[in-house]
Amino acid sequence: MAQTDDVVRLVRDVLGAGDIVGVYPHGSAVLGGLRPHSDIDLLVVARRRTTAGQRQALTDGLLALSGSGAPGEPLRPVELTVAVQDDIRPWAYPPRCEFQYGEWLRDAYLRGRTPEPGASPDLALLVTMVLRGSVALLGPDPDQVLDPVPPADVARAMVAGVPELLAELGTDTRNVLLTLARIWTSLATGDITSKDAAADWALARLPAVHRPVLARARAVYLGEEEERWDDLLPQVEPHAQYVVRRIGRLATH
Repeated sequence: MAQTDDVVRLVRDVLGAGDIVGVYPHGSAVLGGLRPHSDIDLLVVARRRTTAGQRQALTDGLLALSGSGAPGEPLRPVELTVAVQDDIRPWAYPPRCEFQYGEWLRDAYLRGRTPEPGASPDLALLVTMVLRGSVALLGPDPDQVLDPVPPADVARAMVAGVPELLAELGTDTRNVLLTLARIWTSLATGDITSKDAAADWALARLPAVHRPVLARARAVYLGEEEERWDDLLPQVEPHAQYVVRRIGRLATH
């Protein structure tokens, strides 16, 4: 995909080819294939820490290469995560993330905010998906670069991300609903699936009153329906809270 190639080229130009261990896809690309509304999710494993100038250059470049997610946008949204190999191998929780770009923060980037390094439990899930996908866009195979993440760390990373997801329910409704379904599915089954497969699993277990919201999110994600929430808006919050309660019960066992 030309867009992915452009992002990899940006990373090479900014970080320097010699300072990149590898670039690896995760998310939908390795969990069943890209859907109409899928992001391009990439993990970059670097040899050394980034500078403020490099992080700014990555942000500026990605603002141009990443789609905003607006209807009719020709570019897919990009989620790019950079981690230093020595910060994630040997594995320790919580891992340190060197840089992360995501479209949910586009407005903040345009106001001058630049992603900063810091602890990122979500890397547990990203590394696990990268190893499962076993695809290298640049560098050696991921199992030569990354250590497996203990399942307990994957589970607690998922649970740690729930409050942030709920805070975005009103602005990123479809993605939040599908991600909550995937967390519920993963905690119950021990497997990480695509968002639509997780929605299928959850829909079979939801009370009838809570199914329409997730069914809409799944259909939009697959390109079967246009995105709209006005008709289901009163049901969105109760659905999310129901799923969060199910997640909470599994997390305490």
